This record gives sequence, C-alpha cells and structure tokens, in this order.
Amino acid sequence: MSEIQLIARYVISPGKEDEVNRLLGELATASRGEAGNVSFEAFAGLDDPRRIVLLERYRDAAALAAHRETPHFADLVLGRIVPLLESRVLETYDVPDEA
Repeated sequence: MSEIQLIARYVISPGKEDEVNRLLGELATASRGEAGNVSFEAFAGLDDPRRIVLLERYRDAAALAAHRETPHFADLVLGRIVPLLESRVLETYDVPDEA
C-alpha cells in the first residue's frame, strides 16, 4: 500500500487568524502522535496570512480514515476550526512507492 498525501487549503475568516493558528498547533501535535501519521505541516501565505495550506501524510488510506475518526479531529477540525473558515478544499493523492 502506498502512503497518502492530503493537501488542505483553508481561507480563514477575517479576524480569526490567531484563533485558527492556535487550534492548528493543537491539531498538529495531536495528529503527529497518531501511529499512522508520517508528517503534518502547516503553512500561512506570505501575501495573505488568512490562506493556510496543510500538508499531511499518512501511512496508508486506513491511517487517514482512522485520523478522521479521532476525537481530536472531531473536536478541533470539525467542531472548532471549520466554523472559523471562509473555505476549505481537500485534495488526496497516492504517493508512489519510489517517491
């Protein structure tokens, strides 16, 4: 099975940048502690700090599915971060074994 790369693109609602960035820090710590997580990185746009890109890599599709079932995903992402966003786009990719 190949690893899975998730790219999440967020646009934060005006005035909510500090709160979302704090919550993303909590999410990063919790996600990196998952057995199936390979990496979790967050980036803010240089020209617009309301634009966030998350790069998350998981051991396989089952690990990504398990991530989406964790209490921290339900609480932090669905419960607290998503309501503070103007938009959220998710893309998933298979990572070739030789990459």
